[in-house]
Amino acid sequence: MKPELHRPAAATAAAPYALQITPEDAGWEFCGLRVLELAPDGSHTFRTGGFEMLVLPLAGSCRVRCDGAEFEIAGRPGVFERVTDFAYVPRDAEVTVSSRDGGRFALPAARCGRRLAPRYVPAEKVPVELRGAGPAARQVNGVATPEAFPDADRLIVCEVLTPGGNWSSYPPHKHDEERPGESALEEIYYFEVAGPSGMAYQRVYGAADVLAEVRTGDVVLVPRGWHGPSMAVPGHDLYYLNVMAGPGAERAWRICDDPAHAWVRDAWTSWPADPRLPMTSPEGRA
Repeated sequence: MKPELHRPAAATAAAPYALQITPEDAGWEFCGLRVLELAPDGSHTFRTGGFEMLVLPLAGSCRVRCDGAEFEIAGRPGVFERVTDFAYVPRDAEVTVSSRDGGRFALPAARCGRRLAPRYVPAEKVPVELRGAGPAARQVNGVATPEAFPDADRLIVCEVLTPGGNWSSYPPHKHDEERPGESALEEIYYFEVAGPSGMAYQRVYGAADVLAEVRTGDVVLVPRGWHGPSMAVPGHDLYYLNVMAGPGAERAWRICDDPAHAWVRDAWTSWPADPRLPMTSPEGRA
């Protein structure tokens, strides 16, 4: 049986995790994600096993202890409020995450070979890129991309914020082959949508087929095929966390656009900038 590629919020909950996707759950080899929820003065200890991971606040601040190191993570009130700092923790480690006020923390993971050192990355070191233009404009926070964070073995992580009414992950693209100009990468999309009734839509097609209404806490798995657009409905800003990993000898994020839609990149030069961007910065809302 093929794994379901759209997983609604709470469908993958396994206490204390509000969401848990393992490679075995997804039917692939490398990529995983948990979302840890802590009550005020809460604490959780886990072992990373064969996975390198991030501790990335979605809402709240925390303290991370790993291998004798201790990091204070300032975090943020929510994903639409600020670019956050984060911690990297290696495979074969014991990690404790604690929070005075409680919060929600993403734990992106990748099965890996090398054991590297734990690290803290301040928000000011996370590059913010404005990508696209007009109705295809969005903000990309390069949390742990190969260029922004070279100190990982396989894990690649970024955040995308899309103003309401815009199309993101567009033009549709893929990264499912190891060849010049393309990397083979499994990918998880984790969504949050602004507003209590907020919704968005995600498309995956070709080798897989998804057209899903997504809401806060949902995930879409992309094992292969073209993916995009991610559609933010008018009035509801969209956030998604991309978690990627693959078998390539080089940790690289190379994509191939769907030739039927690749022309749109050239059109961006004649489209206006979206005045709502950037939406956030390391200092807070832009």
